[in-house]
Amino acid sequence: MIDFSHDTLDPQDITARVRSVSNGAVVTFLGTTRRFTGGREVLHLEYEAYRPMADNKLAEISQEMRERWSVEDVSIVHRLGRLEIQDISLVVVVASPHRKEAFAACQYSVDRIKQTVPIWKKEFFEDGEVWVGSQEHAESYEHAEAATSSE
Repeated sequence: MIDFSHDTLDPQDITARVRSVSNGAVVTFLGTTRRFTGGREVLHLEYEAYRPMADNKLAEISQEMRERWSVEDVSIVHRLGRLEIQDISLVVVVASPHRKEAFAACQYSVDRIKQTVPIWKKEFFEDGEVWVGSQEHAESYEHAEAATSSE
């Protein structure tokens, strides 16, 4: 399952979707909104994504995990919109017959999501806000938007 949601994420429900009799290991990662970043107090966050590309990139990451490890089931759900402190922004669940592969694939997926998926985070502070996301993502988004508008 690959998805984005503006609603609160339920990690138990997302985890339950990958459990099966063939999987001896299920690893669940939760990305949560923390109170401080770089010594500044965060009031809340907002996430945005370029959905067509983000959906494709998450599907690619899921496929990469299946090819590299003995991973049978994967769920990746990212929250969009406004998030408060301690809200869950990302749930990654990896299920496989053995724990070593599940742990490795889960860490790989979280790292790849940050590297390649066009998701942007805006952090709000008492004295302003800042967008957090790679320049590579912004350039990919602009290129995709230009291609779409020229069609």
